[in-house]
Amino acid sequence: MKHIHHVFAALLLFLMAVLAGGAALRESITVDEVAHIGAGVSYLQRLDLRMNQEHPALPKILAALPLVLRGVHTDYSDPSWGFSGSIFGNMMGEWAWGHAVALKWNNPYSTVAWARLPMLLLTILLGYFVYRYATELGGSWGGLLCLAAFVSTPAFLVFGPLVLTDIPVALFVLLTLWRFAELWRSPSRANIIVFGLCFAAAVLSKYSAGLLFFCILAFRLSLRWMPLPGLPTEKAELRAWQKLRGRAMWKGVLVAAGAAYVLYLIFSWNQPSDSLQIFGHSWPALALRRLLMPAWLYLRGVGIFAMSSPRATFILGHNYPRGVWFYFPVLFVLKSTLAFLLMLTLTIPLAWTARRKLESASPIPSDKMFHWRAIWTFLIVFTAFCLISPMTISIRHFTIPILLLILLLAPVPRVLSLLLGHGWSGARVLMAAYALLAVISMVTIARHYPFFMPYLNHLSFGRPAYTLVNDSNLDWNQALPEAERFVQKRGIKHIFLDEYGFIEPSVYVPEAEFWDCQTATQANAGQWAVVSAAMIEDGANCLWLLNYPHEQLAAGSMYAIQLPEVIPPAGDPLGPPLPGARRTFGGAPMADTRQIFLQCVRDPNQLQPTWDAMMVKFHEEMARRKAEREAKRKAAHNKL
Repeated sequence: MKHIHHVFAALLLFLMAVLAGGAALRESITVDEVAHIGAGVSYLQRLDLRMNQEHPALPKILAALPLVLRGVHTDYSDPSWGFSGSIFGNMMGEWAWGHAVALKWNNPYSTVAWARLPMLLLTILLGYFVYRYATELGGSWGGLLCLAAFVSTPAFLVFGPLVLTDIPVALFVLLTLWRFAELWRSPSRANIIVFGLCFAAAVLSKYSAGLLFFCILAFRLSLRWMPLPGLPTEKAELRAWQKLRGRAMWKGVLVAAGAAYVLYLIFSWNQPSDSLQIFGHSWPALALRRLLMPAWLYLRGVGIFAMSSPRATFILGHNYPRGVWFYFPVLFVLKSTLAFLLMLTLTIPLAWTARRKLESASPIPSDKMFHWRAIWTFLIVFTAFCLISPMTISIRHFTIPILLLILLLAPVPRVLSLLLGHGWSGARVLMAAYALLAVISMVTIARHYPFFMPYLNHLSFGRPAYTLVNDSNLDWNQALPEAERFVQKRGIKHIFLDEYGFIEPSVYVPEAEFWDCQTATQANAGQWAVVSAAMIEDGANCLWLLNYPHEQLAAGSMYAIQLPEVIPPAGDPLGPPLPGARRTFGGAPMADTRQIFLQCVRDPNQLQPTWDAMMVKFHEEMARRKAEREAKRKAAHNKL
């Protein structure tokens, strides 16, 4: 029975693999996966990083490994590849290229499944480290409590297997945090190197990992303001102690920079360096351009990420032109199991009781005090930046704070054990309560298998999810196989489909025709339509459809609607909206971007004409705004 905790941990990780992996096998390719899978394949095959520059390369490389090893087919003579060579052209071309790689040139089901396998393995690895680190903080029962919370968190089950950057960056941020604390405790050469490599993996997974610099600063300031026991007390000794560790930390940062540079140098080796032609075309200039390409590509990606971050959002039935501070707290409360929320809530009075009754006794081992401090400071920093973020569109962007909140549960069993030893009668009750809540949390989430993405707890009070949340909190185009099952069950020969994405819907639903629910006409009357729940109130203005017979698909990710025999005219309360009341996908200040990208997916030769037309509209809009500013300036001058 000595290793019974490890057996339980292995069973929990196996359960997660079954739940997350099983759900992923039933899902169609999601929005961002289209660009990520195709980009990763091109990185490995061509050593060219032109595609999907708005995200770092590492997760995409890992996801593409099994595809390239299996001989995935690609065609680099396709117009989408050549068009994507420009700085901004890749932001359009990556969708046509990714669609062709994942859904056209190769079997869509096996291609997506193999690309998701490395991501699932990273998720299980993250679960392992949650258990390991929580065990080091709070003992075996603390490790199991945290692992149970992790396994039953919908965000990790949903996004863990998908080819995205969010779960990989959560894993590598956790590893960086832990190795940083180890470095601060013991600034050895081995700790410097491991810390540096973990830091490199984090910044190579997602640009927001740059927040680790702020985390490190917050950690160092916390030690100055609230020193931990055992730190030197004399100023000279303390200064030398800090200087040694500060020097070790910067060495680790240099290791990280070197590792990131080498990866980008390798995978951009064949990428044209024309964007650096300012340095000239001589042999030394070409060599310099090649050496500068890694840093240039990474910094350019950071710039593209920063420019594309401000987004319109939707929460609790309201649209907002940009991110709002309460978005992630509300979303976290709605999309966590009630049992997990109760576990977190109980830690507040428990911590107060422990402080009062245990006095100087600490539940955290003395050699893990730096790690515990790092968890708190990193949590505060990442949460603060999430609250001020201009991009609030998905719970997946809050996974790092969720992960660190889970680790706060680690000391709970040890605290209860100490309180029990001090004769506190409530300790046994709370022990049973935490164990029961952990089981309830897992049972709750297992009951929602395989539809984890639209999960909302009972705090939604029965309101439809599309009235509360948006984007990949509800539907991210993953439920197309459920639409096909509905079509097959009903024997439908033709169906209109309003999807939340840029792919050709007939890949998954052969009977489907792309449709905009805001522009329904009498030609659609009497037929069936499937509409993404994310297009009903946020992505579009299609609440009118729910006046007619409908049913949920994939637990509310999509809706199947029987259109009436007579479609009411636009503006009628029972009909589609007037043109002025229509909404655009993602809040884009132009025509429906889905139709623009779908046109290019179907015919990549349309990429250049589409781009030229968009640039004309952009310059016209800039000229209009300039004229308005000039008119206002003249009007103000005339008043004076």
